[in-house]
Amino acid sequence: MMKVDEIKSYITFSARSLFKRKLRSWLTIIGIFIGIAAIVALISLGQGLQDAINSQFELLGTDKIIVTPGGPFGALSVGSGPKSTKITTDEVDAVKKVKGVELASYSGIKMGRIEFENRQRYTFVFRIVLDRSAVIFEEVGSLKAIAGRRLREEDKYKVQVGYLYANTTNYFPKKMRPGDSIKIEGITFEVVGISKKIGNSQDDTQVYMNIDTFDEIYGTKGAYDYIFLKVAEGSDVKKVADDIKKTLRKKRNEEEGKETFNVQTSEQLVQSFKTILDIVQAVLIAIAAISLMVGGVGIMNTMYTAVLERTSEIGVMKAIGAKNIQILLLFLFESGFIGIVGGIIGVLLGIGLSQIAAFAAGQALGTDLIKASFSPALIAGALGFSFLAGCASGVLPAIQASKMKPVDALRK
Repeated sequence: MMKVDEIKSYITFSARSLFKRKLRSWLTIIGIFIGIAAIVALISLGQGLQDAINSQFELLGTDKIIVTPGGPFGALSVGSGPKSTKITTDEVDAVKKVKGVELASYSGIKMGRIEFENRQRYTFVFRIVLDRSAVIFEEVGSLKAIAGRRLREEDKYKVQVGYLYANTTNYFPKKMRPGDSIKIEGITFEVVGISKKIGNSQDDTQVYMNIDTFDEIYGTKGAYDYIFLKVAEGSDVKKVADDIKKTLRKKRNEEEGKETFNVQTSEQLVQSFKTILDIVQAVLIAIAAISLMVGGVGIMNTMYTAVLERTSEIGVMKAIGAKNIQILLLFLFESGFIGIVGGIIGVLLGIGLSQIAAFAAGQALGTDLIKASFSPALIAGALGFSFLAGCASGVLPAIQASKMKPVDALRK
């Protein structure tokens, strides 16, 4: 086992060799730190987004079930998935009777034309049943008002608007306030409340109105896009979800696996998002790893060149008693030193890049969901990986150096 003094000697020797051939060493290090920077930036952004999504679903709670027609995004689903068949009032009533369902609230969504201060824009208009079941929306933050008041069941031609309309002028020339008048599809509405910030631009620019007014404007009476369910305490959420599926299959006379609706628990939604993020992140990291491979080839090339340049030096060291293992370790430490220096620079650069990317994306998209998260495991893993990549790249040149015969080395 090596002593501390020996390790210090190897590190000192490696540092001197690095600075002796500055240009070549730094060109080699570039390949390492680009790959490490890319990996740190991508993983930290992916982890930050995962943390943000988890926090959003924590607001939703583990006792919620969402029923949508067709694809997983209900009325907004596209593609070749199941045909989107609206949820009916009869189906809502049937779901309410499923054992374990404490509350059920149905709703719908449309892309609506909003006018305010002589400017128009399109945004999602959300209709909500505002009876006792509205507590479901209050729990996830959608209906909590930070100014004015919450929308009520009797509020005809009145709306509650998203947080961003009242706190930025990115959408309209003036910030909305309770009491302001806006037009939706050409009809005048009064703003009664400003919703609490949720954290993403889509939710924070939605407009909420009661279901009767919504149906009058869009002609959607008796057809809904979502059922939001709260499961009674002590009930098995998965079993309740399975019972809801059986009930809806029976109502629609559909076979298992051929349903025109989706039933998802909060945990299933979280897992779906996590799976997608993991796949995207894995692909991006694989691309970044190519840069590390290129960097590794650069280290190997540098170390082979160093072996050729220092043949006489190796011969002298062997002539005065240096063992093969010592020569091997000298060159391994040197290649590992190049890797760790590249790793340190890469980690610092990756942290900076991810912070800049998170800030730029947040400003452009108007969301707090895109953040970078740096765990000690990520930093330690990146540094360890860069060191091992450096050592691995220097193995063959180090073996070549250690096997040189003193007489042959001194002749060159």
